[in-house]
Amino acid sequence: MLRTTIATISMLAAWPAVAQQICADRNTILGSLSADFSERPAALGMGDDGNIVELLTSRDGGTWTILVTTPQGVSCVVATGEAWEDIPKQLAGSGT
Repeated sequence: MLRTTIATISMLAAWPAVAQQICADRNTILGSLSADFSERPAALGMGDDGNIVELLTSRDGGTWTILVTTPQGVSCVVATGEAWEDIPKQLAGSGT
């Protein structure tokens, strides 16, 4: 259900006046993404505004979600997709 809603909102993103974000308590969203898509946190960073930007991926790379959480604990799904692929880290001095 959540993925269907997210997909619909993604399609409407071309019309910003119509599009709405899915926002809820972080634990609620993490629980839904884990139960429905086996997604777990894979990476995160803090924005200049204090918001946490978090990437969740499924183990098989089938789906991914980008979540932004405010300092107050409100999380919003800002992007979703399929076919996530990790890029291996380059060794220091490898030249590429």
